[in-house]
Amino acid sequence: MMIFLAVLGALLLAGALYVARGFLLIAKAKRLTARAAAIEAETELLRAETARMEAEQEASEADEAAAKAAAVVALGYVPESDLDTRYWAPVPAERTAVLASVRTGDWAAGAAYVTAAGSDWEERWQRVVALADLAAEEDDAWLLAWRAAHPEDPLAALVNAETGVRTAWNVRGRKGAAYTTAEQFRLFRELLTKAQRDAHEAQSLADPADPLPYMVEQHIAHGLGYPHARYRALWAEITDRAPKVLSAHTHALEHWCQKWRGSHELALAFARESAAAGAPGDLLTLLPLIAYFEQETHEDDLLAETWYKEPEILAAADAALEDLVAAETADPADPRLPRMRHMLAFVLFWQDRDAEAVEQFRQVDGHIGVIPWSYAANPRRRYTYARDWAVGVAHPDL
Repeated sequence: MMIFLAVLGALLLAGALYVARGFLLIAKAKRLTARAAAIEAETELLRAETARMEAEQEASEADEAAAKAAAVVALGYVPESDLDTRYWAPVPAERTAVLASVRTGDWAAGAAYVTAAGSDWEERWQRVVALADLAAEEDDAWLLAWRAAHPEDPLAALVNAETGVRTAWNVRGRKGAAYTTAEQFRLFRELLTKAQRDAHEAQSLADPADPLPYMVEQHIAHGLGYPHARYRALWAEITDRAPKVLSAHTHALEHWCQKWRGSHELALAFARESAAAGAPGDLLTLLPLIAYFEQETHEDDLLAETWYKEPEILAAADAALEDLVAAETADPADPRLPRMRHMLAFVLFWQDRDAEAVEQFRQVDGHIGVIPWSYAANPRRRYTYARDWAVGVAHPDL
């Protein structure tokens, strides 16, 4: 009996201890819960305070940036909202007048305008592009009338072919393949294939010395994916006629870039070869700068802050500056100059050569429809970031 009572007592004591331990654990859990709630409340307060401080800092930085932007504008630079993202330079008054006449159906005015450029192939090309853009983006009735009136006119055939190329690329859009629908790709290839036939017609009708009908085929080659051998044959057709047309070289560089049909190595090799073949003032030293820019844009692990300070890129910028001076000395109104100035402004900015960059920004300010700015999701923001920084360094009193 005594043993039974002892066992029972032990069991009761153990139960009491278990119950007491349970109460202690519950009390401890409540204390921990309360402490966790207090910590969470403190954390929320800290988060709120951090958010408030970050918002104040962002507002302060925004105010500072706005003040700096206003100070830059006060020096005569164009406000961000007014920057033209379509053209890299002001449209010549003569071109504006000619396009206005062409819109009314006066295709003869357009024909005369292109013809007046003679064998200045770069200028002639830009005039053809202006007419083709008009037909591709607005009404092409004047072009159809021109072709109907003169079906064997080589110039009409050329403008028609380039219009087809531009129409095709407008349908595809300029975004990456991931943002392009299957239907867009189908129409793109269909339109480019027709443009290819039109380009071949223009080539058959053209003066044998004219490189432009072959330049038309360059962007067809990008889209249809010409094999390297075929593209080299096309390139030979161009350079045999005119070896130093800047637009032809920049189009070819696109083809050899990794994002299209080549690689960084092929693009840079082509760019260096072009630059070496140019004489002072040909502005072909632009090509290596574009090649370096294309590589930096494509490779996520390259930092602009260090990439553009590589010795070979510093040397390429120096060579481009010398080339620019030679071209400007020969013709201060050379319409190719802004293309070089835009790229130099960008590269010199990243090289911390701010005073030199500002000189280029000053010359091109207002029109930014060209690389490197046009590659950005917000071209105006990319441009003003670099411009305003460089101006601020060059004018520390701002």
